[in-house]
Amino acid sequence: MFNKVQSFDQRVADRITAIHRPVINRIMIISTYLGNAALIWWLTLCVPFVISKKYRNIGIILTLSLGVTYVLGEILIKNIVGRMRPSSKLNDDEVLINRPKDHSFPSGHTASSFTAFTVTMLTCPAFIWIPVLIGACVISFSRIYLRVHYVSDVLAGVVLGMTSGWCCVMLLSKVFPIN
Repeated sequence: MFNKVQSFDQRVADRITAIHRPVINRIMIISTYLGNAALIWWLTLCVPFVISKKYRNIGIILTLSLGVTYVLGEILIKNIVGRMRPSSKLNDDEVLINRPKDHSFPSGHTASSFTAFTVTMLTCPAFIWIPVLIGACVISFSRIYLRVHYVSDVLAGVVLGMTSGWCCVMLLSKVFPIN
């Protein structure tokens, strides 16, 4: 089974590599950097929501959800699975960003992005969660495009982020009611 997943991952990576262009490269590099340490979600959602009286409890839930996702994905799952990144197979001239030093599975950028999407989808109007979904998709795709994750890493990040976000909203909204 693992060999079939690995084979599929490699075919997708090869096809995406075929669309590399300088302009797209720049867009993907910027997108991926915005996802570093969930930076975009902290700056555009967590901090403004916590400051806002109307969205404060959602901001607290989102902040805690991102923490749960980080612990599960970055500390537990990545270290248990220990999957090498696709960039480890590339020559230095093929790498578009610095090679991440941690493991590949699951994608932390994707997990945090889909945590932000799920929390906002469950708690906010569409004018908030639709741009979050678009951002989450672009950041997730950038990880495959830049060859720092396989498609299965990203899909696992989507599942982790959405599950973590949903569970946190269901549990934490009892403590931090959503208006």
